Amino acid sequence: MELSSVILTTGGSVTFFSLVNAGVRSLPMPESAHRNAWKWRNIATSFVHSFITAIWAVLCFFHHPQMAEDLIETFSVFSHALVSFSIGYFIYDFSDMVLNQKINASWELLFHHTVVIACFGLSVISCNYVGFAVVALLVEINSVFLHLRQMLRMSGISAGTMYRVNSIINLGTYVVFRINTLAWMTRWLVLNRDKVPLVAYTLGSVGMAIMTVMNIVLFYRLLRSDFLKTSTRETKKDKDM
Repeated sequence: MELSSVILTTGGSVTFFSLVNAGVRSLPMPESAHRNAWKWRNIATSFVHSFITAIWAVLCFFHHPQMAEDLIETFSVFSHALVSFSIGYFIYDFSDMVLNQKINASWELLFHHTVVIACFGLSVISCNYVGFAVVALLVEINSVFLHLRQMLRMSGISAGTMYRVNSIINLGTYVVFRINTLAWMTRWLVLNRDKVPLVAYTLGSVGMAIMTVMNIVLFYRLLRSDFLKTSTRETKKDKDM
């Protein structure tokens, strides 16, 4: 794939999500979300990315199953475009947070986005590990329900059947598509150590180590907030998750 195609797809993605954010701004917003309108728009835009990417990632393996057998060199134009598209989203979201939120309130996500942009960037430019990147994007299946959970809470709906069902699906897909996928990716990287150059291996190892810690912490917070009985103080602290 030519670098110009990567730049065009990534740049188009940045523009697309900027327009999505602007579109969300023009839509009605729940009264309870008005106190943090920027966060509502940011989460809604992230929801759109997760929804598109979740379907796209599954279709990549459905239409090109050979990629599952070789995550290093085998890929399709469709899957390469997905990774480039996601880089554009992470660049957009990184910029959105830097411009609208205090660094100390978002440094974890900013660091996460930096690692993802670096890893995905290496993949699309070298045309290697595209399949590995698409596997990583399967976590967006869970992100659909994770972002929906945040939007429900911001809408003042943190109880009831709808929220409860989403919480169960969210935790279930979290285990399957975040924890299990990350564990599988770590195992794959270790087993294929001799096939992966030192730079890519180091970048991938550091990235997954960071993701593992972040995922464990978030899983505990979700479990405590939605399923474990906590004190009033803890519940209040988790309200903005």
